[in-house]
Amino acid sequence: MSLMQSQAQYVLRTVEERGVRFVQLWFTDVLGRHKAFHVTPAELEDALDQGMTFDGSSIDGFSRIQESDVLARPDLETFQLLPWYEEGAGVARVFCDIVNIDGTPFSGCPRQQLRRVLEGARQQGYTFFVAPEIEFFYFKDLDPSRPPQPIDQGSYFDLLPDDTASQIRRRTVLMLEEMGIGVEHAQHEDAPGQHEIDLRYTDALTMADTVMSVRHVVKELARQSGISASFMPKPLPNVQGSGMHTHLSLWRDEENAFIGDGPYGLSDVALRFVAGLVHHAPEITAITNQWVNSYKRLVPGREAPVGATWARYDPAALVRIPSVKPGRIDSTRVEYRSPDPAANPYLAFAVVLAAGLRGVNGDYELPKENDPVATLPQSLAEAVDLMADSELLHETLGEHQVEWFLRNKRAEWDAYRGQVTPFELERYLPLL
Repeated sequence: MSLMQSQAQYVLRTVEERGVRFVQLWFTDVLGRHKAFHVTPAELEDALDQGMTFDGSSIDGFSRIQESDVLARPDLETFQLLPWYEEGAGVARVFCDIVNIDGTPFSGCPRQQLRRVLEGARQQGYTFFVAPEIEFFYFKDLDPSRPPQPIDQGSYFDLLPDDTASQIRRRTVLMLEEMGIGVEHAQHEDAPGQHEIDLRYTDALTMADTVMSVRHVVKELARQSGISASFMPKPLPNVQGSGMHTHLSLWRDEENAFIGDGPYGLSDVALRFVAGLVHHAPEITAITNQWVNSYKRLVPGREAPVGATWARYDPAALVRIPSVKPGRIDSTRVEYRSPDPAANPYLAFAVVLAAGLRGVNGDYELPKENDPVATLPQSLAEAVDLMADSELLHETLGEHQVEWFLRNKRAEWDAYRGQVTPFELERYLPLL
């Protein structure tokens, strides 16, 4: 019996024994929006064996009308019961890779693109590990007609008696642990209503799936509690926004390739990887910060990077070198601080890895600490223009995804710049 057949039998047996009524087949579009099929147990065996055919032209960033059908093929290793559903009326999920009808990888699938980049690193002997810190807000509701109201007025690490937000956050962490998702710690962040969940490091593909799961669980448990959660990068004025600071390391032969005798205990590989991140940061920012609103967070004075710099302690640096605890040398890593939690994690991890490997393979020279190589884009329009001219991104993501992404983002920018904001009305209408 093949491994795939064995995994399929395990899934089918679990569905029967646990009374699962639906299995959700999860995948994402080019922007990282959650998509799913809902399959009953009667149809599950065929779905696991053959995949689910659908019209790719109905999904943003997938197929043009003339290209039409693609297959969602379940990755059986990602099968997981969703623990907030009742026993006997359960729901499970499994992530899917999107493939062409002939079984070849579909170039519009973000998960497939990350797989391809990871395979390129693997051929060089590297495994890419990541550990994101995911920030988000809890609000009383999400009514676009009025400003969002944070559920609490806390700040860094606050713990208050009968703190509703902290209780929901703790429930979320326990739910994630029940799903096999490792959480290092969780806390209240700086802004009112802002919270953070830090994930335990794992390989980048597993982590991209995990980020999608975390978003879903955070929003679902907030909904069940009568509040709303948002991963919008900058939902409130005059406070810091939400980031997804991501800790990175390369491993080779089961050893951390970032450990060395250089500054702060870093190897030449690590130093060149950082140089690659710093050098290519402006052109990959459209992927790590993909929304108009993302650039309201990347402003001076809010502990978010605005320049392509590295440092050990500066919280506004693009790349930070975290301290390593005594006896924990294997945790040597670098932290990339520009991504936000609304990015497509598959594409974000792919371009960050590609940028770092360019530095490693090109023997890039690390600039001086806190010496900006360039400024990061100050708007989505600027970021998109840099992406359009980036040979690195065309090679990493492929022409299909670059074309769809640019088209979508240019349309978003055109829609945004035609709006008249409350700021403009308040500032200019009485004056001009």
